[in-house]
Amino acid sequence: MLKKFVILIFFIFSISRVFAQDSIKVIPKINMATIAQENSGNSYITFPTDIGNIEPLWFEGNIIPNFNIRASKDSRLIGVLTPQIIIRMYQYESFPVQTPSYIPQLTVYYSLNSKQAVKSFSAFGKIAHHSNGQDGAFYLDDGEINTKTGSFATNYFELGIVRTKFNERFNAVQFFSTSMEVHPKGFSIEELDGIYSKYRWNNVLSFFKLPNDYKDNKRASISLKGELTWMFGELNDWEALSLNRLNLKFTFYYHPKFLEDIGFFAQIYHGMDYYNIYFNHQISVIRFGIMTEKLRF
Repeated sequence: MLKKFVILIFFIFSISRVFAQDSIKVIPKINMATIAQENSGNSYITFPTDIGNIEPLWFEGNIIPNFNIRASKDSRLIGVLTPQIIIRMYQYESFPVQTPSYIPQLTVYYSLNSKQAVKSFSAFGKIAHHSNGQDGAFYLDDGEINTKTGSFATNYFELGIVRTKFNERFNAVQFFSTSMEVHPKGFSIEELDGIYSKYRWNNVLSFFKLPNDYKDNKRASISLKGELTWMFGELNDWEALSLNRLNLKFTFYYHPKFLEDIGFFAQIYHGMDYYNIYFNHQISVIRFGIMTEKLRF
């Protein structure tokens, strides 16, 4: 499994050499809606070809519609309402969709720069809810977590900074965000105490390669995104520096010119399962699928 991960990482970084092409003449400006869109993530659906220790799936679908609340396109302040849903269809009899993740969230962004520019800092704050819509007992009679009908629910807030700039070497727009995610005491079901991280440090670095015909085509054809989360607090009796506390994700996205709103992606993920009550599973997976990348610069 480790060998496959190394081969795919090498392949993706080899592809990324296409970033080093001729410079474009126009440096784009980034508005707050674009920053919010990038920071919230993308809708996608995976192919049934996952490689790793995740349960056999026909697909995983991530639905992230964003509803912007702002005075105008040039506003330094913007609110974003996002009713996110993650769905997995399993390769079992009747193709069940079990315990979808419901993650409604409200995020507020504020530009720390007086003018919209590709080199800028923005602050954001988020409040969110994560549940699976079930009301059964959390544990089965044998003491195992009830992943079929067990209730999972937590509420949290997140505060962070987004830095945006233009990378001249790669002719790419670059985003870096860092944030602290906190699940306050009493805002999650009691069963999660000690087995679910309530404090998380989230970091995301992404590059969007701009096309040579930037004036006519303002959509990035290639993007690379790396995500790292470190989980703090009491967690499964793990040591403070245990690598089990580390979640890693790397995504390569390609948008061919013959497609309008979707493209193809390859992704590596290692860490705690993010699918609600399945959090107690440690998964390592390579996956492929289609993704919507609607950023226009």
